[in-house]
Amino acid sequence: MEYTSIRDVTTRFDLPVSTLHYWERRGLITPHRRSGWRYYDRDQLYRIALIRLWRDTGQLSLDEIATVLAGRTATHDWRDTVAARIEAVDSQLRKLETTRAYLTHLLECQRENALEQCPEFRSTVELPGADPDSETTCA
Repeated sequence: MEYTSIRDVTTRFDLPVSTLHYWERRGLITPHRRSGWRYYDRDQLYRIALIRLWRDTGQLSLDEIATVLAGRTATHDWRDTVAARIEAVDSQLRKLETTRAYLTHLLECQRENALEQCPEFRSTVELPGADPDSETTCA
């Protein structure tokens, strides 16, 4: 079996040694030890790659990653964690679509100096606690 030194792992994955030590303490990875040095086999390299992928693209927390890596246990089903993350991502996507729409409108709006006065844009902005059918004016 081929082993990769911690130094090579940090270079390959562009991670600080402290991150690998932390992941080890959290039980996410389990290096082999020889003469006090940490070495990683192919399965552990794959785990490190998964953790990076899930952190970067899946935006999973380390607790969520630990749950997914643990698989199904007596107290947790990893699928619940993944389903909750999908729900959070869908919510974030809806917010991003809304953000993109209003930013695009602001760029295309003909009101150069008074964007907040644009009637089309104002109709999309909700005022907390206000009755949407009535316009409040100051006397």
